[in-house]
Amino acid sequence: MQKIEPITLSGNSVRLEPLQMKHATDLYQAAQDATIWTYMTRLPIRSLREMEQMISDALQEQSQLVSLPFAIIDLSQEKAVGSTRYLDIKPQQRGLEIGWTWLTPSVQRSGINTECKYLLLRYAFEQWGAIRVQLKTHHLNFKSQRAIERLGAVKEGTLRNHVIMPDGSYRHSVYYSILENEWPAVKAGLEAKMQI
Repeated sequence: MQKIEPITLSGNSVRLEPLQMKHATDLYQAAQDATIWTYMTRLPIRSLREMEQMISDALQEQSQLVSLPFAIIDLSQEKAVGSTRYLDIKPQQRGLEIGWTWLTPSVQRSGINTECKYLLLRYAFEQWGAIRVQLKTHHLNFKSQRAIERLGAVKEGTLRNHVIMPDGSYRHSVYYSILENEWPAVKAGLEAKMQI
């Protein structure tokens, strides 16, 4: 894999740009619906300061070359409506994960998430030469599981008692992956969904 460094990925309805502190106000506004955080491994964002801290934490991970966070910019509004990232990056194994994706409810089911995943997957496979991209989600987050399956990812299994959630409950993580030889068919499927 090539050197992992901040990049901007542009599509028809969305731009993924390197997460920066300048996105804090937009992201704080986008994060107000508490349902966004139901299955996330952190408590809901309750203040601009907490959003700034979340961005700071993400940038710290980026500096350690284990994560590459993005702000999701809705081109129709030219504002940040959520965030996503590459994480668990393993250059020697040519693998990584796409995750920590959240969107404000007003743009959910708008096609923005599909285009985000398309841009991230295309870059991972076609520029970085990834042989595997994984995604995971909470065992009770059936909406997310369906969305991942619609991408064309293959369900691999479940890691039981994988994470202790903020409320003390146990999360079993459902894992999915897309392999390099599966990418052409997944790409064609996503392009058909987006009609490009």
